[in-house]
Amino acid sequence: MPGIATMTLDNMFCTRCGDGFESNEKIVNSNGELWHTNCFVCAQCFRVFPDGVFYEFEGRKYCERDFQVLFAPCCGKCGEFVIGRVIKAMNSNWHPNCFRCEECDLVLADAGFIKHGNRALCHACNARVKADGLQNYMCHKCHGVIDGEPLRFRGEVYHGYHFSCATCSVELDHTAREVKSRPGYAANDVNNLFCLRCHDKMGIPICGACRRPIEERIVTALGKHWHVEHFVCAKCEKPFHGQRHYERRGLAYCELHYHQLFGNMCHVCNQRVAGDVFTALNKAWCVHHFACSVCDAPLSTRSKFYECDERPACRRCYEKFPVELRRRLRRAREYTVRRN
Repeated sequence: MPGIATMTLDNMFCTRCGDGFESNEKIVNSNGELWHTNCFVCAQCFRVFPDGVFYEFEGRKYCERDFQVLFAPCCGKCGEFVIGRVIKAMNSNWHPNCFRCEECDLVLADAGFIKHGNRALCHACNARVKADGLQNYMCHKCHGVIDGEPLRFRGEVYHGYHFSCATCSVELDHTAREVKSRPGYAANDVNNLFCLRCHDKMGIPICGACRRPIEERIVTALGKHWHVEHFVCAKCEKPFHGQRHYERRGLAYCELHYHQLFGNMCHVCNQRVAGDVFTALNKAWCVHHFACSVCDAPLSTRSKFYECDERPACRRCYEKFPVELRRRLRRAREYTVRRN
């Protein structure tokens, strides 16, 4: 900030207007240059600097706003002016904290980056994306591309040759099996990995969905064993979690989709029809839900009704339809009868 002093200057003049100073007048002294307080203004908007704060560029002084508009770059992410350290990359300017990996959101200002398909990625994400592009996996240990099926361990993928069987010490491959709870070993210990032959000797059941060992709660159904979360409806794929399931042709269904696919579901309430089923217009209805689609008057098995856009209409509402509409509906019914 410039210094402000009170002095008498008979032989000194304002840098901007060239006039002298009055006795006891407040004078702005900035880098040895003297100014009237009203003359010490922004070179762009000619306004006094708020709180005396200014920015200098090529010998001219600017208020903060005009300096940003004229000279400060805009951040490629947030769009705000960048004051201070500027990261120049990907043909844009960035705040250091705004320049991040587009996959994992890691700050790249000091970590370095790789340009991949017009995106800035950290080194780890670039290797993973490159492996995905080759439709391969990337080893979590050596970060190399895995040719073929990977060994899966604790949610990550590896080359099988990084591990050996805890029983026979043979080098493992993608068929390796993991035992999560083994006495004397931590849950993520590599000594819980076994080759397929040694694992089968342990008698641990295998999930019919994921083909992984089941070491906690187990569901036995359809002649197989399942993890609780993997025993799901064949239609909606939601786990049953102990709820009743229905079996048909080797598959399990929840009650809703079993009756929807193989039973009678009411066209109105979308619930299984309990008791008497009213069948009309190639649909099933609860008896108390079969009603006129216009006035909502209930219809019975003895009621006279007409089809309108695959929905029932009572005689009173049908007779209120325009003549041309009734003629078209009649022709449509006659055409359907002839086809059948």
